[in-house]
Amino acid sequence: MDSKEKELYTAILIATLIIAAILLYFIFSIIWYQKKYRSLSKAKISAEITTLENERKRIASDLHDDVGPLLSAIKIQINHLDGQNEAEAALIRKSSKYIDDIIKRMREISNDLLPNVLIRKGLAAAIQDFLGKMNDSDSLKITFTCPQEQRVPANVEVNVYRIVQEIVHNTVKHAEATHLQIQLVIDEHMLRLASEDNGKGFDYKEMIAKNGGLGLLNLQSRAEVMGGEFDFTTEKSKGTRYLFEIPLKKSV
Repeated sequence: MDSKEKELYTAILIATLIIAAILLYFIFSIIWYQKKYRSLSKAKISAEITTLENERKRIASDLHDDVGPLLSAIKIQINHLDGQNEAEAALIRKSSKYIDDIIKRMREISNDLLPNVLIRKGLAAAIQDFLGKMNDSDSLKITFTCPQEQRVPANVEVNVYRIVQEIVHNTVKHAEATHLQIQLVIDEHMLRLASEDNGKGFDYKEMIAKNGGLGLLNLQSRAEVMGGEFDFTTEKSKGTRYLFEIPLKKSV
């Protein structure tokens, strides 16, 4: 190999190393930015969910603590009125009945925003209460099992409760199922939530093309906020299965 060939070889080698270094730089940059984006995206989703739940809590508290007593006071005042004739007395009775209906509906809204049973008795009891109401009002038969009931951190209880609501609503709205099974298993280190329906299932790619898979994204976001994992399997005419695994931190 003469000197010119050596120079050419050296130049090619240097050029190759430079190109390789540039490619590696871009590859590592892309990986770094992807990790950074995921981190920022997760933080943004977490902040949005926290803001949403705090707003729900505030509205529920306002309805329960402020609006409720005010309506009750108005009802008492109305009931103390004496109608001058039967028409006025009937109007008073009707107004009192309207206020009763408003108070009842307001309590339902407040409970939907933040169920009292979730605060007082915990996740399993709140899910059982919610599913009991769904079983009363829909043709879908829902069975729920929880071998061991125990309290978990409040943010986990709220997010898992919302996940159950999302699964049930999606099943009622889209699955055309007659049976939905939900199981909640809690141990010292892990919370596992599994569900399975006998509905029509769905085509994942088709669903993404139609509406972007918003329901699945909501479930995924809730799981990620808790540092957990989410998986699902579905086939047309063979139902849908969801699995959530949420790590539980030991209390100090």
